[in-house]
Parts: sequence; structure tokens; C-alpha cells
Amino acid sequence: MRPSVLIIDDDPTFCLMLKSFLSKRDFATATAFSGAEAILQVKKENFDVILSDFRLPDTDGLELLKEIREIKPGMPVIIMTSYADIRIAVKAMQNGAYEYVTKPVNPDEILLTINNALKREKETVAIIPPLQSNNNNNQPPKKKSPKNIFEYIEGESDTAKRIMSYIDVVAPTNLSVIIHGESGTGKEYVAKMIHQKSKRMHKPFVSIDCGALSRELAASELFGHIKGSFTGAIVDKTGQFVYAEGGTLFLDEIGNLSYEIQVQLLRAIQERKIRKIGSNQDVEIDVRIIVATNEDLQESVKKGAFREDLYHRLNEFTMVVPSLRDRGEDVGVFAEHFLNLANQELNKDVEDFDDEVKGIFRKYSWPGNLRELRNVVRRAVLLTSGELVKKETLPHEIVFEKREEVSGNHTNQQPVEQQPGDLKSLAEKTEKEMILNTLIKVNYNKSKAATILKIDRKTLYNKMKLYKILTGNDEG
Repeated sequence: MRPSVLIIDDDPTFCLMLKSFLSKRDFATATAFSGAEAILQVKKENFDVILSDFRLPDTDGLELLKEIREIKPGMPVIIMTSYADIRIAVKAMQNGAYEYVTKPVNPDEILLTINNALKREKETVAIIPPLQSNNNNNQPPKKKSPKNIFEYIEGESDTAKRIMSYIDVVAPTNLSVIIHGESGTGKEYVAKMIHQKSKRMHKPFVSIDCGALSRELAASELFGHIKGSFTGAIVDKTGQFVYAEGGTLFLDEIGNLSYEIQVQLLRAIQERKIRKIGSNQDVEIDVRIIVATNEDLQESVKKGAFREDLYHRLNEFTMVVPSLRDRGEDVGVFAEHFLNLANQELNKDVEDFDDEVKGIFRKYSWPGNLRELRNVVRRAVLLTSGELVKKETLPHEIVFEKREEVSGNHTNQQPVEQQPGDLKSLAEKTEKEMILNTLIKVNYNKSKAATILKIDRKTLYNKMKLYKILTGNDEG
């Protein structure tokens, strides 16, 4: 049976072009020109992949994504957006989109992204099997994660070395770990490294994207259910806690879990027991918990969105994975690695980036972090016909990134220019690192951190806001 794709865009010409392109490559296609029309089709048909423009006449990509996830939770949605909306695209990824592509869409790029989505469509979590096993029959089937979209290597900066030192310290223990960081910074990689360096390394590593779990199915995914326990439960289901037995359970975007699921998760951690939906029997578990978030969970606790007792259970050790823009020394290392991956994936033989491209990469702010860098490099390799990646293969918005400068009542758009190092920027970098290190040492107790730093608590809050410490959201 041919894989089916729903194309959602209010431009009929673009829809026709994409429909024709995919039909020639043996895809069954359907089109919708508005969000409302798309929802009607999603309710009637089972598509393998949805390809949606972010800006629609009656809705936007985030709202449409939310509605689609409520109707068909496991359906992969690829968002199409202009590069000017890259931060919105990152937000869509946080809310469960499979991937984003930038307009103008390159046909080969969109085909590659759709095929990658199809490979992962049947599974919604990732299980890394034991490195060694004497009984393969007891292991769950291998699964792939929709969020595991890039490989990752260690950087060369002091920041990268500091992250590895924290991993080395916490890995041998059984402490629960909270990993903070913006979307796309490699939090899952850090969790995997902790697992691989722990005593549980020969047991499963199970990864769950909490942002992609609907409220209705989260409990079933985590704890399992028995046949007939609710509408749609036509067979027994084993939860991911059981699959992770003896190993590590990684819960990405933990802040997206509903309050009710948080209660059940707290019980599982405290009592080391779980119960399938519809069952009256408990199952004992031995699982290490690592969670990741791009939110400030302490603020969520204050607002009543996250249980304080669960937060303290999880917060036995905290790490922060910095954004790519804060580790400029590593951009070249990651770009070279992604170049090699793209060559393998696309059967190309591009050797390097020219000096102008390397300079652009160093200056760009990378709001989408490693995920964005990987996508940009892959697209550039796809468009490169020679040995070197040239500026012409990069999105215009990266080459000419704009920043806002406010003068009086007017906001001027100015191109970002590389500036030589100065004492002020050096001092700010040093101050940020000092605050971050102190917060980590005191497990983010702001009163203790302020005392150690010899500043008042309000000043600490202001500086954390200035340096965007512990935040990955729009409000900073």
C-alpha cells in the first residue's frame, strides 16, 4: 500500500506542485487549504504523514498541531515555515511536531524528511538495547524516537568539558537527574551518556517524549493497560516502565505531563511499583529516572502546574545543557560532524565549508540549537555541487540575520556584525559562568546562591533573566 500524505497549505499552486512531485514518487496524496478542512480530513482518513504550512488563513501551525494530536496522537506532522519563523518552528517541535522544513521548500529535502518520518511512524519511543545480553528473548523490540533526529559528539569548549565532568560524577550513582536546556541542545544525548556510564549500561534505555503524549494516552504509555480497560484498549499493553526494567527511563519535556499523571509518576518513584490501567495488581520496578525540560520547574511549582513533592523527588542532581550560541567554540566541531552525516545520508562527497560559511556559522545565534544546525548543514550539502559548501546554499536569514535596535519610538532592523572581543563581553561571560556554576552547586537554591555570590536575591533574579539561565521559553 502506498504511503499517504496530507498537504495543508492555502496556496493552491504550491499544493499542486507538491502533490504532483510526491505522486510521481508513489505517494498517495490529499490536500487541504485551511485548518478546518484539514481537521475534517484527519477525522475521516488515516494519513501516514501530515505536511502543514505554519500560517493558514483560519489558524496557525501550533493550534492545528494541537488539534491533530488530540484526534490522531501518533501521526507525524511536519511543519513548513519561513526561516524568519524559526523560533516558532522550534516551539512546534516542543509541542510534538515531528520536524520542520523551511520555505522555499526544496523537493529533495522534503522527500527526505517525509521518508525519515515514515521510518519512525510505527514507534513513538526509543529503546537502546543492552550492550551485552545473554538472553535476547527477554528484550523488548528496538524502537526509534521521533525526537532523536541528530547524532551528537562531544565538543571541545570548556563548557563541553564541564558537561562531561558532571556526567562522570553522577553516572555511577542511582540519583534521579533533571537536565535543563533549550529545545535542540542535546539533552537526550546527555541522558544516554549518563546511562552508558552507569552500572545499568547493559540494561535498556527507554526514552519518552512527554510533549508528544496526549493526556488520554500518557498513563497507558507509561504504565500499560489491560484489554477492555477503556475504549480502544483492544489488547493488553506493556508500559515503558516495564520495558525499562533494570535500566533507565528518560522523560523528555517532563513539564508537559498532566497533574494526574504526575501523581501516578510520584507513586511509581516512591514505592517502586506501578499498576496497569484497569488492573488491581501492582508490579515492582527497578528503574532509574532522568528527566529533561526547557522550563523552569521551580516556577511551574509556584504556579501550581507541577507537583512540588515530585519536583523534589526528581531533583537529586541538576545539570544545564547550554544553548549553541553560548558555546561558539563548538559550532565548527558540530558542523563538521553533521557534514559527515549528511554526506552519508545523501550519498554526497562534500569536503568542507568555505571560510565565509564558517564565519557566518560563528556569528549566527542558532535559536534552534543543534537541531537547526543539523538541518541547515543537511540542506546545504543537498544543494552543494562542488567540494565546498558556499554561502549561496544557506538560508538568506542566516546570512543576513537581523537584530532589533530600539531608538526612541522606532525599532530599526540592523544586520548583525561580528565584533572584536572586549572587556565588557568577557566580563559578562565570566559572570554568567560563575552564576551558573554556583546555582548548580547548590541545586538551584537561589537564596544560597545569592549568599555565596554576595548579592541580594533580587539582583540574582535579574541577572538570571539577563543571561537566560534556566529558561528555554519566549519569556526568558
